[in-house]
Amino acid sequence: MQQFGQITCRMSGWVMLCLALAVAGCSLTDQTPAYRYRLTVEVDTPDGVKTGSSVIEVDTEVAGGYSIPTPGRVTNRVRGEAVTVDLGEGRVLFALLRSEADIDWAGRGMYRLSPQYAGENALRDGYRNMLRHRPERTVPRHFSRADQVNERSAYPMLVTFGDLDDPTSVEELDPDELAATFGEGVSLKRITVQVIDDPVTSGIERRLRWLGQYRKKHFDGTSTASEDLTTNDLTARFSAGTFSTELYR
Repeated sequence: MQQFGQITCRMSGWVMLCLALAVAGCSLTDQTPAYRYRLTVEVDTPDGVKTGSSVIEVDTEVAGGYSIPTPGRVTNRVRGEAVTVDLGEGRVLFALLRSEADIDWAGRGMYRLSPQYAGENALRDGYRNMLRHRPERTVPRHFSRADQVNERSAYPMLVTFGDLDDPTSVEELDPDELAATFGEGVSLKRITVQVIDDPVTSGIERRLRWLGQYRKKHFDGTSTASEDLTTNDLTARFSAGTFSTELYR
């Protein structure tokens, strides 16, 4: 019995050590400080250039090398809202926090425009370079040649509503063919980003007054607990979080 008790104590010690290592491994290394940037969309119209912008905050955390279950995992926590461009006569363009191919576009887009580094501290060095250079940068049509070949846009997703009071009237816009929706003479001029220190933008719900009703459901009424990946219907994919993180605060 005494020997069994010793074995039990030893096993308990190993369990406690393993738990301690697991907890330590789950810690996050703060190599990438939170930053803010302004996302600006400019649209040419027959009445001149129409502009909208939004300040977005990104807090990037990198899991430690021994973290469980995904060592080195990069997580972006985004605050902010979609860009709103008022084109007049009730026509409004929204540039979302996501792109067609990347739901975390707002968290990754700024970093992808910075020079990439190799080596053990590549991520840290990349972020330092991004924060050090603050001139305005134009978002390209595609991030890379591979994106161009595979038709993956570097732009955030652009949408509008046939009726601003009806969430089910949402429709996706072709960045290269805005005139098809908004009329002759309307075209996307450019999309830019710039690291700044201004407050995070909020208040989009004053324009989309119904948005707060969709915190936990999609525009088609289905729960946000799951998403139907078999459909391209935007009403089954969009919720309040597609347009703003601030409604949840």
